[in-house]
Amino acid sequence: MHRNRKAAPAVRTARLACCALLVTATALVGCERGSSDGAEETATGPSGCPDVQARAQTAVTRAERADIPWGGPTTGPEAVSGRTIVYVAQTMTNPGVAGAARGVREAARVIGWDVRVIDGGGTPAGIQAAMSEAVALRPSGIVIGGFDPDSTAQQAARANAQRIPLIGWHAVPEPGPSREPDLFTNVTTRVQDVARISAQWIISDSKGRAGVVLITDASIPFARNKSDLIREELTSCRGVRLLSVENIPIPDASSRTPREISSLLSRFQDRWTHSVAINDLYFADAAPAFRAAGEKGSGPPYNIGAGDGDPSAFQRINSRQYQAATVPEPLSLQGWQIVDEFNRAFSGRPASGYTAPVHIATAGNSEGATTWDPSGYREAYRRIWGK
Repeated sequence: MHRNRKAAPAVRTARLACCALLVTATALVGCERGSSDGAEETATGPSGCPDVQARAQTAVTRAERADIPWGGPTTGPEAVSGRTIVYVAQTMTNPGVAGAARGVREAARVIGWDVRVIDGGGTPAGIQAAMSEAVALRPSGIVIGGFDPDSTAQQAARANAQRIPLIGWHAVPEPGPSREPDLFTNVTTRVQDVARISAQWIISDSKGRAGVVLITDASIPFARNKSDLIREELTSCRGVRLLSVENIPIPDASSRTPREISSLLSRFQDRWTHSVAINDLYFADAAPAFRAAGEKGSGPPYNIGAGDGDPSAFQRINSRQYQAATVPEPLSLQGWQIVDEFNRAFSGRPASGYTAPVHIATAGNSEGATTWDPSGYREAYRRIWGK
């Protein structure tokens, strides 16, 4: 049945009283799964944080610009020939991991290198086996695609000992070179920027009054750090309440997300106004549950993905089907950047230091789009490589 989002005043008053008691209780025991964390106001009425909301609106307006010009490297070493790259994927069911892999393959064809992708299947044992296979192949370089290098510390140490450069994609929280673990560089947007703008979009969109569900995968340090930062930013607005934090491992998303969404709809009803997930794929799996409950595709709850901006996310956004926005990684660009960073490593040059800016894609600025990347990067890298 379609749940009633417009509750009668008496019902809403009773809910508010109940919520106030729940918030008091959770303040004593801490924030557990499904608990409230934040303001005691309902998600209606005037802004709960006018100054914070104004800053959020300014940041969101800036991030919604789709015509971001190329701001990356324009100089570097010419292409080194005859190299082989192995891309070890956390799981190719993760659209971000798969999108970056496609970018690596595309760029490798241009520069004239061979690429092999080994899928870790999303399990610790599978990722370790994939990394062992990659090192045994003795390639020119290895990409750590979306998993914590510490989970394959022995394999990474063997690669370091064999002087095989390692480049991460979302492997550690910060972009750029890493000493522990030893990575030539890590290609990612700044997780702080992605987390902040995702939360700011909720604050801006809700006018400072929101009940939020946050979905994460705590088994991945990068994702766990991102969700922690989102929580921190949401607390900057006293009118925003964090209703629940759902820990759903990405490999289990297709089976668990529909059940969790159905439960959340029943528990929170019209208090649930917005959702944010560390990856767009959760909303693909959530859509059937929303649809079965009679929820309109255009919301509420209004859903934003804090990465990765795969084509299906753009499709949901543009058709207004259970996703309102995404903070897309420039996945193709990042694949090209990985190849360029390897070329710098092979040439004895330092990493480029480039980090792509954040962007918010909505139905208003991405109609017809399937991905997002700053313009001009292909031409820039071709000129650098002499291709």
